[in-house]
Amino acid sequence: MVYLYIIIMALVTYLIRAIPLTVFRRKITNPFVCSFLYYVPYACLTAMTVPAVFYATKSFASALAGVAVAVVLACCRRSLVTVAAGACIAVFAAEQLFVII
Repeated sequence: MVYLYIIIMALVTYLIRAIPLTVFRRKITNPFVCSFLYYVPYACLTAMTVPAVFYATKSFASALAGVAVAVVLACCRRSLVTVAAGACIAVFAAEQLFVII
């Protein structure tokens, strides 16, 4: 049964990549379509990541602390490693603080 799932997912992944190549033979010149296609990967990544962030911790407050620190560090133009480490440290500190309280 697992092999069937893997085969289906491989076909779906292949079709998602192959259909645009066969349907759109010319370069896309419409600015709206170009901007839409430019932001699709970011939207999909956000849709997959944000819910996981809030379910990965013991409490909603510690997840919110991690997200807040990550947003602040990202807005300050820090590197991805710095943002991830800062968010992890913030979540750890918040969860330790909630254990004490």
